[in-house]
Amino acid sequence: MPATTPVVRVRRVYDAPSPDDGIRVLVDRLWPRGLAKADAHIDEWPKALTPSTELRRWYHGPGEGDYDEFRRRYEAELAAPEAAASLDRLRALAATGTLTLLTATKHPETSHTTVLREELTA
Repeated sequence: MPATTPVVRVRRVYDAPSPDDGIRVLVDRLWPRGLAKADAHIDEWPKALTPSTELRRWYHGPGEGDYDEFRRRYEAELAAPEAAASLDRLRALAATGTLTLLTATKHPETSHTTVLREELTA
């Protein structure tokens, strides 16, 4: 039987949970503003997978960093042992069913969530 590509979705954490979300994983380092933990319905919060504070500040700072450079730096951070172990855990979870990556980011398509999704579905 051929291997199937895991279903990994990206949604904003502020959107109402959906029955087809599967395992809900918050992939932001900071807790989303104004969201009660009880309302978030988070199954996992692997902070080791989130971009470092330094990288976040560089990317979102004055003049804002280039996405391609952000992506390169973030991929390097994902190679660190703790992040790699967390990524392996999410890969295992994704192999069992739908995995939804949750973020407060307004533009997930140009954030770390796109990189994570690609890593998990490769």
